[in-house]
Amino acid sequence: MVSQMKACIGLLFVAVTIGLAAGSEDVAGEKHGFQAEVSKMLDIIINALYTNRNIFLRELISNASDALDKIRVLYLTDPKTPMNKDGEAPKMDIRIKVDKENRLLTIQDGGIGMSKADLINHLGSLGSSGTKNFVEKMKETTDANLIGQFGVGFYSVFLVADEVRVASKNDESETQWVWRSKADGEFFIYEDPRGNTLGRGTEIEIEVKKDAEEFLDTAKIKEIATKYSEFIQFPIFVQTSKTEKVPKAKDEEAEKEKADDDEAEVKDEGEEKKAEEEELEEVTTYNWDLVNEHKPIWQRKPEEITEEEYNSFYKAITKDYQDPLYKVHFSAEGEVEFKSILFIPRASSSNQFDMNQNTQNNIRLYVRRVFITDDFKDLLPRYLGFVKGVVDSDDLPLNVSRELLQESRILKIIKKKLIRKALAMMKDLAEEDEVEEEEEDAAADGEEKEEKAPKEKKYGKFWEEFGRSIRLGLIEDGTNRSRLTKLLRYKTSKSKGEWASLDDYEGRMLENQKEIYFIVGESVEKIKETPACEDAEKRGVEVIYMTDAIDEYVVGHLTDYNGHKLVNLVKETPKIGGGEDDERAKKVDAKRKEAYQPLLDWFKEVLGTKVTKVVLTKRKTSSPMIVSSPQHGITANMARIMKGQALGERNMYAQEDVKRILEVNHLNPIIDEINKRIKADTEDAQAKDTAEILFELASLQSGFAIEDTKGLSSRLERMLKSGLDLDANAGDVQEEEYDIEEEEEEAEEDAAEEEPEEKKDEEL
Repeated sequence: MVSQMKACIGLLFVAVTIGLAAGSEDVAGEKHGFQAEVSKMLDIIINALYTNRNIFLRELISNASDALDKIRVLYLTDPKTPMNKDGEAPKMDIRIKVDKENRLLTIQDGGIGMSKADLINHLGSLGSSGTKNFVEKMKETTDANLIGQFGVGFYSVFLVADEVRVASKNDESETQWVWRSKADGEFFIYEDPRGNTLGRGTEIEIEVKKDAEEFLDTAKIKEIATKYSEFIQFPIFVQTSKTEKVPKAKDEEAEKEKADDDEAEVKDEGEEKKAEEEELEEVTTYNWDLVNEHKPIWQRKPEEITEEEYNSFYKAITKDYQDPLYKVHFSAEGEVEFKSILFIPRASSSNQFDMNQNTQNNIRLYVRRVFITDDFKDLLPRYLGFVKGVVDSDDLPLNVSRELLQESRILKIIKKKLIRKALAMMKDLAEEDEVEEEEEDAAADGEEKEEKAPKEKKYGKFWEEFGRSIRLGLIEDGTNRSRLTKLLRYKTSKSKGEWASLDDYEGRMLENQKEIYFIVGESVEKIKETPACEDAEKRGVEVIYMTDAIDEYVVGHLTDYNGHKLVNLVKETPKIGGGEDDERAKKVDAKRKEAYQPLLDWFKEVLGTKVTKVVLTKRKTSSPMIVSSPQHGITANMARIMKGQALGERNMYAQEDVKRILEVNHLNPIIDEINKRIKADTEDAQAKDTAEILFELASLQSGFAIEDTKGLSSRLERMLKSGLDLDANAGDVQEEEYDIEEEEEEAEEDAAEEEPEEKKDEEL
């Protein structure tokens, strides 16, 4: 019985719609011309402003929401109880239904509605604005900040409509009026022949174009409504239908006659089963599905929202299965006002820096809770592309395209504030970790020690996932470079494996230290093995380990921090520890250079163009040689990175073109021996081989590539021969001869002896 009633209600709803369509053919109504030239209007609005036909539904739902918002405000001070002709009160919701058979799409709301004059003024021209007039009327209230330009948004309906009929009933009018147009330069106004079916509100009936049949699919309508209007404050229902077979209603009189007929013929089982199947009938039931279940929590106060609600909302808008790592919920005031919630995901995406993918759709832009787009590549800069969230502004125009919004001055202000807030969020995340560390240290120093589960260091997790993005921002965003520098984290020679900031480094600097020292390499392990790191360790200074390829570019833009110059230790002999050499030290250096100048000149002659210059090193190292880079040249690590870039030019990254400086450790015993040998004979072959081998090994240790690997192999072979007291020109030894024929004869004899025994076994 219930299913039959639902079916009847659904059929009645369809019949009402068909009645409106049919009535419009019989009633011509008053003919009016548009105030704006229609062909030009449609060309501008439809072809220029709207590039996506789905937008029409967003606009109509937005208008319906505003109409409901208006009546809500009015009824706060002047409540009324309107009824339709059937005695039913209008509902504060939006309802959408599809009639495929008649190619009709209907959107109905219980909002403020429009009178005859309103229909002519608001839908007859582009220059008039129903909401604008309403705002002027409601200046005394505090809740009158509503949408403007109703007419412009409404006309997007002709993206999909051949004809549009608008039935509307306003509390100020006793009559329900119909506006009808085909966008051909004119429209008609007439009394609704159905009478007062709405009580209050508006019903828009769209006769869908043949090339827009996709909008007659209920699933498609639900998808669009959910995407664009998920957070509209009023309920949005879409009518769905379900057809199923149910037992056919039995005729009571026929049942009675059948019971009284004692002589009825008994049927066999097959015939009875067939009869039962014939007793079923198809019944279509209609239901209203709510499509905007999620509420716009950004409109609420942060203190009223639980952590679970934030997490649920984050997962709903991002489709992420994990809770966010951190969030910020704020309202921006001033020249432009908007509300926003920004989230930092727990993990980075695999295509975060893939320029061929649309990775900049993480911020959903709303205007008065109506979804506009998530395809703004300029709403946040590329390096903050991992930040996700929503922005809802009342100051942006709703009914213009994404392309025009990108040129909006308001949007540029929003972008600036979003960047600042996102960076402040990351700073807060870092400070929270620092506070927790201080509390843990204080607890450890106290007498009472309570065992607690270690808390997750969120900023360390953040840096591991998104540190590269922050470094990219430091390169690209000069305006916020100082803020981004505060967010940098690296492991150092004194951080005990933990992430350290530049402030942490500064706090551990030696008394006379004026510079910040760093080394960029492939890994922490390889950096620790370099002579430059060995030197710093012996001097007691802290070294920052930079292990990401992007760090080579970062240090090119970050030259100092709080007045401390950043110094790359793999470049030509830096002065470590600060302070200037005294006069005596300078004289000693001059004498030392004079004493070893012949050795340095000899090394330069032997190595030729492989090195730019040869100097005595001041580093404290056990290595005989160190190969470093010029102060203004590219390092071995940078050359390796450039070589790995697929689109780089060879002459920009060729290792043989990278300038090298040879630093000689005159206190090393091998160097001392070479010096003694060349004093006796500058053409000493073993001294030359040793010099070249030492240079090539030092180059490898510093990260430079060896081009002449065959030459290195030959020199190492000669040195090994010399160490084994072999002649350097000794050739291969003569291989001894092996008597293979004698072994083959013995094998044949053994086989012959075994053959008679096998025959005896077969006979037995």
